Amino acid sequence: MRRPVLASLEIWGKYTLSALFSVLLLTGAVAAQTMDGNRLPVLFDARERLAKPDLSEIGRVRFVTTVDFAPFNFIDQTGRLAGFQVDLAREICNELKIAEKCQIQALPFAEIEAAVESGQAEAAIAGVAVTPELRRRFSFSRPFMELPARFVRNRKVSLPGEKAANLAGHPVGIVTGTRHAAMLKAFFPGLKTVGFADRNAMMEALKTGAIDAVFSDGLQLSFWTSGPASANCCAFLDGPYFSEFFLSEGMTVMLRKDGAVLTAAIDHALLTLSRNGRLQEIYLRYFPYGLY
Repeated sequence: MRRPVLASLEIWGKYTLSALFSVLLLTGAVAAQTMDGNRLPVLFDARERLAKPDLSEIGRVRFVTTVDFAPFNFIDQTGRLAGFQVDLAREICNELKIAEKCQIQALPFAEIEAAVESGQAEAAIAGVAVTPELRRRFSFSRPFMELPARFVRNRKVSLPGEKAANLAGHPVGIVTGTRHAAMLKAFFPGLKTVGFADRNAMMEALKTGAIDAVFSDGLQLSFWTSGPASANCCAFLDGPYFSEFFLSEGMTVMLRKDGAVLTAAIDHALLTLSRNGRLQEIYLRYFPYGLY
């Protein structure tokens, strides 16, 4: 079964993430002043050069996405398809100068794979995790965004410094059986962990001070710490932490296996957008409080 690239959705659910974003959107929080240092990590080598293929023979480029995965894709207050991935798809088309050939269509997530495989669409930008099985059947662009794991600490806890090592002896919450729990054990085997059956219980324990910190998905922690549910109790500590083994290789565009030319063109566009700052601008539009 396919899974979204956001590994922690297996625990909390994409609808909860969408609800968090909706609260921030309605309160105007997502339009707030961004934090200093909120930079999207560059995933392309500074010396790398990717040629722009000739797309004159391509008659249409249809991207498929979903509408229930805010802030990556959703229907905004005007009824328009919006989100980080939607804006990125439009910017890719502009960069490749094929905007008149580009379309973006929303589908249920369960229909994304079949739409690309059958030729209904040329590409999917919907948070599909790259797996060996899917690589045998589809092409994938280079990653354009990685989703880190992060620590969040209760502000009332006295620590000698702002490094993960300073959590030694302090109870750190994890959701039992998740990738983030396994990652914490591998990266920080000496930390004292407290397991929870679900994420909501873990975050409530952090807020009340029953535990001193948590280790989980940086995206969801970003919205939680900046939203009303946290009551400004908590803040990021150290990090971010990346692991392709535990968290997948990041967010990509999925294309048909015979779409080598279009895949190369999208890689060229992503490299250009990364270097000219447009990818950073789109990121800040939807992640003003930062993941990194």
